[in-house]
Amino acid sequence: MRNIKKNLLEAIGNTPLVQVPFASEAQIFAKLEYLNPGGSIKDRSAFFMIEEAEKNGLLKSGGTIIESSSGNQGVACAMIGAIKGYKVIITASGAMSEEKVKTIKAYGAEVIMCPAVPITDPQSRHQQAITIQKNTPNSFMPNQYFNLSNLKAHYTSLGPEIWDQTEGKITHFFAAAGTGGTISGAGKFLKEKNPNIKVIAVDVDVSFHSTKGNPKPYKMEGIGIDFETHCLNESVIDEFIPVSDENGLGMLKIMARKGFLIGTGSGAVSYAVSTYLNKLKKGDVAVMLFGDSGRAYLSKNYY
Repeated sequence: MRNIKKNLLEAIGNTPLVQVPFASEAQIFAKLEYLNPGGSIKDRSAFFMIEEAEKNGLLKSGGTIIESSSGNQGVACAMIGAIKGYKVIITASGAMSEEKVKTIKAYGAEVIMCPAVPITDPQSRHQQAITIQKNTPNSFMPNQYFNLSNLKAHYTSLGPEIWDQTEGKITHFFAAAGTGGTISGAGKFLKEKNPNIKVIAVDVDVSFHSTKGNPKPYKMEGIGIDFETHCLNESVIDEFIPVSDENGLGMLKIMARKGFLIGTGSGAVSYAVSTYLNKLKKGDVAVMLFGDSGRAYLSKNYY
């Protein structure tokens, strides 16, 4: 028997790179991160940080994983916790899709709903997660928004995969920016391999970052730089492309008709790439990241 995995955790990563039929002389590919076992790219970062915590003695048998999440990180932690035998508590806000909440609970994790307030507010999901972790013995908070191991996870796995799959021919890398870990970690690896690779972050047009500190509410999930964090390494990013709810969500059904059922952040990435086509030339190899599946948003953004 070949290529047999001992458990689901060994199936994280090594996701396919598939060509996307955009009208361009360049080759455009999508990295299908929604084919990770937990359904998103967050499997990589959650698994990396939890394993790191175990190695460093921060999380021991019978312990509890506590995390603040807009959805995918919570699902990943819940799945990993179920496999490893940890209790999992996820703090979330009402902005999270119903499908994500139900998925987290299906893995046996507890979901604590919090008001959708700024991250510094004591009632925010982030601050409540910190408080719960402090009061829970033998617990660990991956803290995806501020843990630099978030970058390291993508530097050591996602970046090398993309480089190898394109045989080093990649010229442009597009990814949604939220915590900053994905674009910064994978982007750093790719830049070290070839400084001429363009690393392009896709953000929400009304996020904290896009508006220079004056954010407005938006509907897309899994995207949006909403606070300052060292997980965002702007030195490896060549350009930020802001995308509105209307344009990002509008791409969902367009991409579904091409066979790609993608999440809202990936819709924004697709739109950003579609506006960038006139800058790509023959011989260019562009890779865009599809971070999660549209199945997590069917009731909210597809109907």
